Amino acid sequence: SMAMQAQKMRWAWGRLCLLLSLLLQLPGSQAKCYFQAKAPCEYEGKQFSLGESWLSTNCLLCTCLHPIGVGCCETTQHPIDFPDWCEAHYDTQTCQISVVQKANPSLPCVKSVEHEWGSASTPEPL
Repeated sequence: SMAMQAQKMRWAWGRLCLLLSLLLQLPGSQAKCYFQAKAPCEYEGKQFSLGESWLSTNCLLCTCLHPIGVGCCETTQHPIDFPDWCEAHYDTQTCQISVVQKANPSLPCVKSVEHEWGSASTPEPL
């Protein structure tokens, strides 16, 4: 019924808004969200229904907002404050960003002797 459809729609929007607000509250995060109007709720041959979410290969968390489209948010935190002798290294396998030394990318960028930071799993220092 139409009433049922409208209720599902509100639930999906509410869920997306909640999702967006949670993602945007990550400390130090610069999470970007995208909305594709009329995008099909289909990914890698799998069909999704209203309110369902999936993780895309480029680490976006997407939610089906059928019939209006698809909303996707970045799931990784982008470090924004690190020394210029370091660079952010993006690992598409783990969806993690780590900050490494430009001169030697196998070494983490260390801000202070005892504090390594920059990966999505470790909170940034305040």
